[in-house]
Amino acid sequence: MARTPTTILHLLLFTLCILSTQTTSSSASSDINGFLSCLSINIPPSLIQTPSSNSYSSLLLSTVQNLRYTLPGPTRPLVIVAANETTHVQTTVVCGRRHGVHIRTRSGGHDYEGLSYASVEHKHFAMLDLAKLRSIHVDAIRAEAWVGSGATLGELYYAAAAANQTFGFPAGNCPTVGVGGHLSGGGFGALSRKYGLSADNVIDAVVVDAQGRLLNRSTMGKDLFWAIRGGGGESFGVVVSWKVRLVAVPETVTVFGIRRGKNESAVELITKWQAIAPSLPRDLYLRVLIQNQQATFVSLFLGRCSQLVDTMGAHFPELGMTEKDCQEMSWVKSTVFFFFGTADMPAEVLLDRRSQNYYLKVKSDHVEEPMPRGAWESLWSEWLEKPEAALVMLDPYGGRMASISPSATPFPHRNYLYQLQFYSFWFENGTVALDSRLSWIRGVYKFVEPYVSKNPRAVYVNYRDLDLGTNEVEGNVTSYAKARVWGEKYFKGNFKRLAAVKSKVDPEDFFRNEQSIPPLPSSRW
Repeated sequence: MARTPTTILHLLLFTLCILSTQTTSSSASSDINGFLSCLSINIPPSLIQTPSSNSYSSLLLSTVQNLRYTLPGPTRPLVIVAANETTHVQTTVVCGRRHGVHIRTRSGGHDYEGLSYASVEHKHFAMLDLAKLRSIHVDAIRAEAWVGSGATLGELYYAAAAANQTFGFPAGNCPTVGVGGHLSGGGFGALSRKYGLSADNVIDAVVVDAQGRLLNRSTMGKDLFWAIRGGGGESFGVVVSWKVRLVAVPETVTVFGIRRGKNESAVELITKWQAIAPSLPRDLYLRVLIQNQQATFVSLFLGRCSQLVDTMGAHFPELGMTEKDCQEMSWVKSTVFFFFGTADMPAEVLLDRRSQNYYLKVKSDHVEEPMPRGAWESLWSEWLEKPEAALVMLDPYGGRMASISPSATPFPHRNYLYQLQFYSFWFENGTVALDSRLSWIRGVYKFVEPYVSKNPRAVYVNYRDLDLGTNEVEGNVTSYAKARVWGEKYFKGNFKRLAAVKSKVDPEDFFRNEQSIPPLPSSRW
């Protein structure tokens, strides 16, 4: 993010001003009226919404993706601050500490368990909505970009390609996901086997810490910079912008989508896919989607169709891929293809921040040894043919993913073969629908237990799952011992280091939610 000397001076003076008057305790009971008065000193009233405001509901629901958290039950924000300047973020944090109001941050609203905008344990909080902090500045000479946390992945892809058709960025396949949450959890996508995670390509960031200070990579220190690149959002501060390294993609890439039913050897092909997909050349990403009794093999290849035909013939001839399956296009159009299933749409659709809303529950796993064919046969016949089944997604690791140390960032799952996700989504409201869908997905999760990662059963933090456990507060801070139950599933051996960082940068546990990182007790050092 380009900053003029005048802008930098303004931010420094603002930081000194608010820090000189803040109190240091966050243990006092919430004073919502005092919090609102404090906010109003530096934030325009139009950006502050309470439940009595006319625009509160529309703002709250503007980026809610999972309708389960619009139902009665979860607690909604006491206040929503629609920040459009970094100083608004600083003010919200400082006022929150002063008046005992905890802050949650939302960028794109895709959190599977809605923790950026709802509390399932009835905790009172205010929400920072970062959707207006969405500027993107591309430095085409250095192949770098500053990206606001409120930007979407689609907006980043579009801006990169607009600067140079050979610029790409390794991140997720859903263009409406917010950059802030995605990078905070690591960020996996179609280019990750070639270039690593999104977090592996972050080179700087601007963070508002629990004191309201504005920090960058040189001032936050290496530990906090490590933690924000994969340690999950909302635990260490508010990242308002990210400096990322853009990666090289060819002017022409190739995609395909090949469907096979169960009577067309789908189970045999999936069984074979497990053995070859993680070891394919790094220029080739081949995922599997199982939906409506069909397995769809979807590929991105960083090269021409003729090369892809040769590569698939050498590594996976059983799929029967031919030139007629190929579609050649620019990399940015391939991101359209991966989300919409077609490239017959302009790249401008990546700028549409709207997405379809539904009721959702997701569970995920990592696989370290191929599941036997018999297990896939049983999974398909016993679970995937049920009406509650919605989508199963298999994403290969390997390549650059496997060559980076599991401790290089908080994301520890680099050495698995692939990632496995089970989706249940539905559109009808009601207890019966909810109960049947949850029963299905939890049943599937139990069924695959013998075949997936163990000790711990590994889960990607960007696919948050409250079934793994939730935090408990002891002595006004989150219990480290209780948080380990879910935390080591997300972070394995990196969890303790994340807690140690938390104890340094936010020892009073101001930034907290049902699965935030707890401070590490001094006895554990």
